[in-house]
Formats: sequence, C-alpha cells, structure tokens
Amino acid sequence: MSHYPTSSVLRWTAATALLLLATAAHAADASGNWTWSTPGRNGGPDRVSTLTLKTEGAKLTGKVSAPGRDGKAVETPIAEGKIEGDKLSFSLVREYNGNLTTNKFSGVVSADKITGKIESIRDGQPQSRDWEAKRTAEAK
Repeated sequence: MSHYPTSSVLRWTAATALLLLATAAHAADASGNWTWSTPGRNGGPDRVSTLTLKTEGAKLTGKVSAPGRDGKAVETPIAEGKIEGDKLSFSLVREYNGNLTTNKFSGVVSADKITGKIESIRDGQPQSRDWEAKRTAEAK
C-alpha cells in the first residue's frame, strides 16, 4: 500500500500537467517580420535589414533582405534555422567575389524584440557583434 493518499497524487499530477501546458503556451512566437539597422559604409546612411521568419515546431525558416553594394535589396534564405522556447538560431550564407561567407545569428525572442549575437570569420579571425531586431507590423 502506498503511503501517499490518492488525492495527493492526483493533485500533484494535475499541477505538473498544468505547468507543462503553461510552459508550452508561453513559447516565443518568432514568426513575422523583424528589422534592424547597421551603420552605413564610410559614414553613409544606416543600412536597414528585414528578416522574415516562419516557425513550425522547432523548425525556423525565412529570409533576410538587405541592401547590396549597389543599394538594391538582396534576399538570402536562412539556413539551419531552429527555435527552442525563446532561443533561436540560424545562418546566412552569402557569396562575395566568389567567396562564401557565413554569419551565424543567435538570440532570445521577447514579445517584439530579438536580442543576440552575430558570429562570423573575417580574415581568419572570429568576429562577434551584438544584434537587436524589432518586430514590424504586418502589411495588410
């Protein structure tokens, strides 16, 4: 015979189930459009990038649209996208002058902001910089 009363076991089981459901319900929603700015080259105007994301479970897909060297928008699909709770990560692989470069993005999603890091290799040296994107209103 168990030394726990049946009603206590049922209450504990119900409380655990509610906690798990509440945690799942509060997973971050990264789907939508996000923007951030980086300083322009040689004192030029800031460059605004737009990230479009879609989540399906732990899978994260989307694209980044950013001004190219000629000022025209260049779209790049994200790779290796994933989201776990409020943490996301993805990579952007771009080609410049026949060379592939990879930027690895990671961050934490809050209601209307993603805050994190962008990591890359430049001239053989690891580089890291802060990154903050803000959610934009969806076009209707």
